[in-house]
Amino acid sequence: MGIWADFKEFALKKNVVELAVAVVIGAAFGSIVSSLVDDVITPLLLTPALKAANAENLENLKWGAVSYGKFLSAVIKFFIIAFILFLIIKAMTKMQKKEIVPPPAVTPEDVLLLREIRDSLKK
Repeated sequence: MGIWADFKEFALKKNVVELAVAVVIGAAFGSIVSSLVDDVITPLLLTPALKAANAENLENLKWGAVSYGKFLSAVIKFFIIAFILFLIIKAMTKMQKKEIVPPPAVTPEDVLLLREIRDSLKK
């Protein structure tokens, strides 16, 4: 086998594909969590705390503004990545060789007759 055939066999193994999908989805989900914490939760928690502490120039701080747009953008990117991975996996399963299942062997007539005789003798 050539090196290309070996690589194709390795790359299309189910374990390798599942690991690759897990890494990509994990990274995309990590960006959602980071955006949620950095752009939504932190500003919501710090702004009242800074106001209570009478922080000067509160409007100059980046914490003061909740950025739902960045969070929504991260969620949309996640779904786009997940859909593209779905399409890639679907194409890869079509590329994989389908196992050819041989049809069940036909039982010869003499064996069928012998079985009938055996069954009738049992009765």
